[in-house]
Amino acid sequence: MSALAQPLAASLVQSVDWLAIAAPTLTAVVGLAVLVADLFVPEARKPILGWVSVAGLAAAALLLLPLLGHDRSTFCLTGSTRACSYTADRFTLVVQFLVLGGALLTALLSVTTLKDGNRRYPQGEFWFLLLSSAAGAALLPASRDLATLIVALEVASLPAFALVGIRHGDPRSSEAALKFFLSSVTATAVSLLGISFVYAATGTLYLTQVAERVQHVDGQLHTLARTGVVLTLVGFAFKTAAVPFHFWVPDTYVGAPLPIAAYLSVVGKAVGFSGLILVTVVAFPSYADVWGPALAALAALTMTVGNVAALRQQATRAYSAVRLLAWSSVGQAGYLLVPIAAAGYTGDAQKAVGSTLAYALMYAAVNLGAFAVAAAVARTERLNRISDYRGLYTRNPLSALLLAFFLLCLAGLPPGVIGLFAKVTVFSAAVDAGLGWLAVVMAVNVVIALYYYLQWTALLFRTPEGEPARHRLPAPLTAALALTGTLGVVLSGAPQLVLRFATTGLF
Repeated sequence: MSALAQPLAASLVQSVDWLAIAAPTLTAVVGLAVLVADLFVPEARKPILGWVSVAGLAAAALLLLPLLGHDRSTFCLTGSTRACSYTADRFTLVVQFLVLGGALLTALLSVTTLKDGNRRYPQGEFWFLLLSSAAGAALLPASRDLATLIVALEVASLPAFALVGIRHGDPRSSEAALKFFLSSVTATAVSLLGISFVYAATGTLYLTQVAERVQHVDGQLHTLARTGVVLTLVGFAFKTAAVPFHFWVPDTYVGAPLPIAAYLSVVGKAVGFSGLILVTVVAFPSYADVWGPALAALAALTMTVGNVAALRQQATRAYSAVRLLAWSSVGQAGYLLVPIAAAGYTGDAQKAVGSTLAYALMYAAVNLGAFAVAAAVARTERLNRISDYRGLYTRNPLSALLLAFFLLCLAGLPPGVIGLFAKVTVFSAAVDAGLGWLAVVMAVNVVIALYYYLQWTALLFRTPEGEPARHRLPAPLTAALALTGTLGVVLSGAPQLVLRFATTGLF
């Protein structure tokens, strides 16, 4: 018995590459350190916790640099069958860079929000939850088995529920957190059921082994495997805010603190789309005939519903600016789904997936910038209506010019060249895959989106009603605006850098 047990025990020994896991590990460690330090730091010095969190996220992002140029895997089984739970390849690094960069900008916005909150936010808990969610989001793109994937998804999501409802004494915040929590838990339960079906049919959780075995399942298990594939995709469709799993978005964005709404719009989407890419392209490539058409239909429906709903927002309605950005993010999710759907119809799935990553990098920079301007306006206009932005150029020329630039990037118009470049990349992916009808739907939606983006942009430069009030922006908010603005301008000058970074040797 001992002789038979030795090979089995040897196959279960796992290696640990500490450099490969350094970025998410450091993020989690800093989160724990901030939570413990909160017990000892006096109230007057609580803001230092925010700057420690910002420094931790910046250091975690820098730890990605030594991983460029070569793939590393860890938590691997040894023996005749080698499979790994964590892989730091180019795909992982692109998404981790997006996640940690987005979390860093969210932290900069949050420093000002917590200072203005007048003790409505428990600072230690806030930073712990943000860093914990960022650690889970950074872990997810590196996950190469279904168990780690779902654990990372929940580590990223559960703190986000608490962050949405963390504002004391605000019923809107509590309601938003409850809606977000209930709908997300339902989607997770469906995904877990799907994963259990896939495991029952294939006998493994490792994505590469699932891809091999799912093609050769017994005839009696074929229906079980197909059902498992569909149910697994549902949970990730929810995280991407794809229609009809989008209903939580507007109320959650309005009820959450504005930096957390920005975080969900960028990092939350990165989590959903990276998970969706892994389960479709890596785990279930042989079921492309199932998920390809399904994602194409979801993409068309999502971009249409999102843009039409954004078009209908009333400028004088309370929080209409945040609602418009929320519905805009749903429409943008439709564009992000297009290349993933195209991967099911083409032999070059890496190129198609690269188009999604390139678009996600562009979207992250400019959407975080738009939320940063919204946070600046919200300091004086608590209801944050679109009409409150009338004459912003008179009150704060730099903020108005930056918001105009960000909106033009989202619309895909010059001087926002990076937005135009990203949309052309996604459009080309649909055409190359033979999805001409989806390209037409996308073109129509781009025209619809032009109307509400340009309408908001024009409002910034109109004559203000009443005497304009000028306010100086805090340093963290100014830094967030400067970073996003600089990134948008640089990428508009050299958009090919994004595509090259996002498409070279992904898997």
